[in-house]
This record gives sequence, C-alpha cells and structure tokens, in this order.
Amino acid sequence: MDRAIIVDHLVKNFEVVQKDPGLTGAVKSLFSPKKKQVHALRGVSFSIQTGELVGFIGPNGAGKTTTLKTLSGLLYPTSGFVSVMEHDPWERKPEFLKQIALVMGQKNQLWWDLPAIETFELNRAIYELSTREYEENLKELVELLEIGKLINTPVRKLSLGQRMRMELTAALLHKPKVLFLDEPTIGLDLVAQQKMRDFIYEYNRKNQATIILTSHNMDDLVDLARRVIVVDEGKVLFDGAFEELVEKFAKEKIIKATLAKDDGIADLEKIGKVRKLTFPQVVIEVPRNAIAVAAAELLQNFPVDDLTIEEIPIEDVIRKVFRDGISGK
Repeated sequence: MDRAIIVDHLVKNFEVVQKDPGLTGAVKSLFSPKKKQVHALRGVSFSIQTGELVGFIGPNGAGKTTTLKTLSGLLYPTSGFVSVMEHDPWERKPEFLKQIALVMGQKNQLWWDLPAIETFELNRAIYELSTREYEENLKELVELLEIGKLINTPVRKLSLGQRMRMELTAALLHKPKVLFLDEPTIGLDLVAQQKMRDFIYEYNRKNQATIILTSHNMDDLVDLARRVIVVDEGKVLFDGAFEELVEKFAKEKIIKATLAKDDGIADLEKIGKVRKLTFPQVVIEVPRNAIAVAAAELLQNFPVDDLTIEEIPIEDVIRKVFRDGISGK
C-alpha cells in the first residue's frame, strides 16, 4: 500500500514577542521588543498509508493543530520533510488543494446569514466541479449526513451539530483523498457526536480516504481509530495500534453515578477507586475487565438514580504515556 503522507523530522518554531504587564510594558515591547522562540514541533516523524484513519492525540499545546496546518500547507515548516499525496503542501498547488480538506471544529467557512447551499455553490466554482459531479457529490453527502431539510436554512438558525454537518459537506464536495479533522465533535451533544463518527467511518470506508483525526474525546478513537499517534510538547511519544495504547495506558474505565441517598457511601470503595465524591455525584475508577460486574454491584447495592460508564480522559492517557514511557511499566 502506498504512503499518502510522509513526515520526517518535522520542526516548527514560532517567534513571539514577550510583553511585560501594563501600559508601560506594552509601550516597551513596541519599541524594544523581547523575542522568544516557541518550539511547537521538535522532530516529528510518521507516515500514513492510503486509506488509513489515524487518531492524532495529545494535550492542548502538544502540536496537533500545528502539524495539521503544516500538512495542509497553511504553515511553512522550520525544517524537515513533508509529502502529502506526493506534493509539497506549502507550494499550495491547485492539484494538491483539490485532493485535501481541513475541517476544524472551532472554525467555519459558512456564511452566517445565508443558507449553506450558497457556500456549497461557491465551493463548486472554486474546485471547478462539473454540474454532474457537484449534484452527485452533494446528493451523497446530504443523504449520509441527513441534512436535506436544512441546506436552505440560514446558517445562524442551525444548531452547532447541524452546522458541523454543513461544514463537512462544504469541505467534502470535491471528494478529497486526504482529510484532516481537527476536533470535529467538539461542543456537540452525544447524539450529534455519534452521527459525526458514523459519517467519518462511512466516508473513510466508501472513498478509501486517508484521514487524520485529532480529538480529546476517547469515544472518537474507540469508534474510529485502529492506530493512534500520541504527541506531547511537539514530540511523538507513541505510534501504534489503539488496542495497544488502551492495554498499556487506559486499563481502567470510569463509572459516574448519581445517588438518591447517602446511605453506605463509605462502602463505595468496595466497588473501585473513588476518584470524586460530592453527594449526590460519585466518580469511581474500575479496572476495564471488571466494569460490568462493578456497575451491576453498584446498581444492586446502592440507591442509584443515574449511571454512566465512560473512558478515562485523553489527558490522563497522555500523562501515563509521558510518565511510564512506551513500555507502559
């Protein structure tokens, strides 16, 4: 299988101005600026095969978005080698741009006061799609994302989840072969998150698209990524199968429960490690292989009004990777 993306010792430094507090500091930085280098990427290397869907994860400030912006040609690297579909991204050639899409959960390309269909028409012209291509692609995306009744509604009247589906439609009208998704489920409710994950999975399967997905949502990775790349402070800490990451660094799951009474709270430690207890809320950490038994015991022996089972936060996984190293010991 050919490699769609190659990244070799990628380095990206930013020069920022340090400003002292107050008006005096602002004036001083204007006439005598103190500059500091920020090392966003420190020799990142990896390659991704055509059709792979890879989770690209790490804490805030780890270098995830910087990497995606560099791969899509929005940022020029300080040093290193990058190839996306055999193109140098920062040359921004039309034949390259027609093969990629970058979707960022906190950014949008839709016109706020106009229906999304207007943006779709504009993108049809930008990507030089024939009428037939445009209509076929739009029909497929509308059906997959279930937005047929929404495309003529002004964007400002749509919910966040609906807007994100419109953003994806606008980004994918030209059927990109490489898709960079930066926090596509951020801010969405649980139903909207699942719809987004279902769509990403189906798009990858039907089009053999190469996808890099960044997310702080563990469920995104569980549903979508067979392989994950973990980065922190601009370095790759882990690159391998998602199952391996879970086995080594996410050996527990979280039970969140709402109690009707505070009877027997002291006995909660028998269920698992109590991470937080602020009545009526309780958070318990339980070994992954004992989660079903623990949940059953909790429901049978305690006055539970509500109960959910969740993955441990991505940040906790990253901390374990950083603390324990790749060996996971």
